[in-house]
Amino acid sequence: MAAAGEGGTTVAQRERDSAGAPPVEAPDHRKGSRRRGEKLYSAIYEATLAELVDVGYADLTMKGIAQRAGASKGSLYRRWSGRAELVVDAVQHAVPVALEVPDVGSVRDDVLGFLRRIATVLNGPIGVAVRGLLVETVEDPELSAVVRARFIEPVTASMLEALRRGVVRGEVRPAALTPLVANVGPSVLREHFLLRGGPIPDALLVDIVDTVVVPLTRA
Repeated sequence: MAAAGEGGTTVAQRERDSAGAPPVEAPDHRKGSRRRGEKLYSAIYEATLAELVDVGYADLTMKGIAQRAGASKGSLYRRWSGRAELVVDAVQHAVPVALEVPDVGSVRDDVLGFLRRIATVLNGPIGVAVRGLLVETVEDPELSAVVRARFIEPVTASMLEALRRGVVRGEVRPAALTPLVANVGPSVLREHFLLRGGPIPDALLVDIVDTVVVPLTRA
C-alpha cells in the first residue's frame, strides 16, 4: 500500500495529480498591482507626510518614504530631485489652498479672510508636518529656498495684489506697496505658529489685521 501523506492523500495520488497540472508560478507582484499616475503619487504623498511626522525632516530619507509607500526609490527620483521638493508637493497635495486673496470689497476683509484660510490649514491635521517643515528651513538652505519659492513668495504676491486694490479704492497709501509691508501680516502669523503651534485663535487674526496691517497701510 502506498504511504499516505498529509490529509490522507497518498504520494502516488499526489504524483498523478501533479503530472497533468501546469507548473505553478510564483506570484508576480509587478503584474496587475502596479500603481501609476495619481494613485502612485497619492501613496507617495501620504507616506511622505507620515514619515515627516514620525521622524522629522532631518531624518527624512527618500528610501524611508519609498518603503512606506511600497514604491521604488527610482519612482521618486524620476519625478523629484530630492526630498525638499517632494515634501513641499506633498503638503500642497494635502491642502490645495488657493493663494489668491479674495476681493470682497475692503482690504481689511480681504486680508482677514486670507489669513483665516491659512490658519484653517495650519490648525488641521497637516499643521504638524508644516510646522516641522518650517522649523527645518533654519538649518537647511535647500529646503528654505523651496519653501520660500513655493509658499512665502506667492503669499507675499497675493498680499501685494490686495494692497493694490486698496490703493485704487483709496484705502491704502501707495508707499505701502512693498514686499516688506505685504509680508508683515503673514509673517506675524507664521511666527506665532512656529513658537506656539496650533490651534491659532481667530482673535489673533483679527488683531493682526486691525492693529498691524490696517494701521501700517492706511491711506
